[in-house]
Amino acid sequence: MSTYLSNNWETILTALRQHIWLALVPVVIGFVVALPIGYLGVRFPWLYHPLVNTCGVLYSIPSLALFVFLPVVLGTKILSPLNIVVALTIYTVALLARTVADGLRSVDALVVQSATAMGYRRLRRLIDVELPVALPVILAGLRVATVSNISLVSVGALIGVGGLGQLFTRGFQLFYTQPIIVGIVLSVALAGICDLAIVGLQRLVTPWTRYQRGAA
Repeated sequence: MSTYLSNNWETILTALRQHIWLALVPVVIGFVVALPIGYLGVRFPWLYHPLVNTCGVLYSIPSLALFVFLPVVLGTKILSPLNIVVALTIYTVALLARTVADGLRSVDALVVQSATAMGYRRLRRLIDVELPVALPVILAGLRVATVSNISLVSVGALIGVGGLGQLFTRGFQLFYTQPIIVGIVLSVALAGICDLAIVGLQRLVTPWTRYQRGAA
């Protein structure tokens, strides 16, 4: 294993950097897009169930099929990393839009009414009251979306773009287990680090949840 690592560390680092980029850029874009979509599902209650159903359908599309179909729609080359980014952004929006809506719907109506009575207008109430209260639910969904994207990036290796997934395909093609082991270990480590980072962010931006658990 040490010989493989020393001889291929540049290839491994390149695959890791590509994996991080392909997995996390869609998370950021998807989160930004999902916030207003999820809010609309709460602002207009008749939109909630169509939103949930649409998100469910989008998230159920097989990833490999979407990776292959997107070049036809986008006019990109089959090996373009943009296909992976767009596909994973769709999955992220599909997962987070519902999570945002559910998080906002979980805010106690008395809290919203109290903020309104104190003079908060709709936008300020959303930013200062509703979103902070909904953050634990939203960030839980963000954790799932992030870990899911890190896993799904590897599927892109089947069409030639997959970050650490390229180590898997190379190992299978050569009947060589070491790149497969390295790819698995780095994928799991990356998912764990990102998950812990989001948990740390949640503890930082929602300190009151710790006091609530302590009081309970």
